[in-house]
Amino acid sequence: MTATAANPHPPSAVADDDAPPLDTLAPRQIVAELDKHVVGQRAAKRAVAIALRNRWRRQRVEPGLADEIMPKNILMIGPTGVGKTEIARRLAKLAREPFFKVEASKFTEVGYVGRDCESMVRDLVEIAIAMVKEEKRATVQAQAETRTEERLLELLVPARSRGSSGFDFASSALGRHLSRDAGEDDDDEDEEVDAAAPLREKFRQRLRDGELEQREVEIEIDETRAPSLEMFTPQGGFEEVGINIKEMMPGLFGRRRKQKMRVAEAREVLRQQEAEKLIDQRQVASEARARVEQGGIIFLDEIDKIAGREGGRGPDVSREGVQRDMLPIVEGTTVNTKYGMVKTDHILFIAAGAFHVSKPSDLIPELQGRFPIRVELDALGQAEFVRILKEPKASLTRQYIALMATEGVTLNFDDSAIDAVAELAETVNRQTENIGARRLATLMERLLDEVSFGAPDMDGVTVEIDGAYVRNALVDIVNDEDLSRYVL
Repeated sequence: MTATAANPHPPSAVADDDAPPLDTLAPRQIVAELDKHVVGQRAAKRAVAIALRNRWRRQRVEPGLADEIMPKNILMIGPTGVGKTEIARRLAKLAREPFFKVEASKFTEVGYVGRDCESMVRDLVEIAIAMVKEEKRATVQAQAETRTEERLLELLVPARSRGSSGFDFASSALGRHLSRDAGEDDDDEDEEVDAAAPLREKFRQRLRDGELEQREVEIEIDETRAPSLEMFTPQGGFEEVGINIKEMMPGLFGRRRKQKMRVAEAREVLRQQEAEKLIDQRQVASEARARVEQGGIIFLDEIDKIAGREGGRGPDVSREGVQRDMLPIVEGTTVNTKYGMVKTDHILFIAAGAFHVSKPSDLIPELQGRFPIRVELDALGQAEFVRILKEPKASLTRQYIALMATEGVTLNFDDSAIDAVAELAETVNRQTENIGARRLATLMERLLDEVSFGAPDMDGVTVEIDGAYVRNALVDIVNDEDLSRYVL
């Protein structure tokens, strides 16, 4: 049987720190990692596990043959709230590759105002850029720390005194010339610098000991960032303009201003500035493009929303057009991004949809053929809801226990309470709309409404949640079908 943990947060490209690297996991181990968070849906887990392992295998095949091995894209079919998006979200945390989730209903056909399908690839590249930059920052962290310390020392103990304007006349060309005319030699300057050295070292030690964290310094920060411009293309849609406006008009964009802040705050700003200087941006772009092309994953949610045929009832104009625009990207094409051209031939696409109104066969045949692996996720019942509330690492019961613990309130859920919530969730889903595991979040919030509201005044109190407590709080709403449609 099947179920999934109900969690509304969108997927990200950040890896799960507790999980081992994905490239070291066999398909069985990938499924085991997903089992820690998602209950059941074995077929879907097996499909994504095999697909990911095939990515690893392809990268170890000889280059000539590897180029011919196309990714086996996946179409997940199942009602809402059964785990399609949750599997993708957990997969994103597990993966160390660029991952982007997008709703297919956000796209419009070329010729209409809205997002064009190629924007999903550009967004995936942006995620890859952020990932590579984060890794590069880690490699230059020690060097950036050293340079940050030197900059802070320069702010705290300048090498030479400066005028109020910040201009060091003595070290300027004219100042050195006048000094030589006056008979001053460079040895005097060296002696002055040497005299300041002990003071700088004293401040360096105080800085390292944390004694200067509250002292104010004045640093330069970026006042504005160069805007991201988009241009309406002849083909329709908006295309990002890959022009460095900052270089063309340096006086208009990217101006810097001075700002006073404490050393503790300035250190972080200066560390980021120094790390950026040490990172080769061209290398970052090159590595990011390679990662997207060889290991990128795009999750297309709500693909059933664009499955309607032209001529049907309702506002379905451009649905088939969106599919046709999406087809070359899934099939393999080259997309122009501001970081360079990116090939989509080996990006893995995972699509998902409830298909309540439409059917997978309503997709255009060409697009259907690009998703050769189809898995059907099962609807959820009481038994699955019980497992959802008890088994996942971040189950709803554990979440509420942790939340109330911050107020000093102890929540205890016994088995009868969990059984009662699961039973009521199945009842409401049957009487109204079946929204799967998402119904549990609604019931749990309603169940703990009084405790959540009064928790600040309940420090040290223990609340026992049992079957009777659940029925007393929820059964009247559940039995009133009209009321439950609005409340639950």
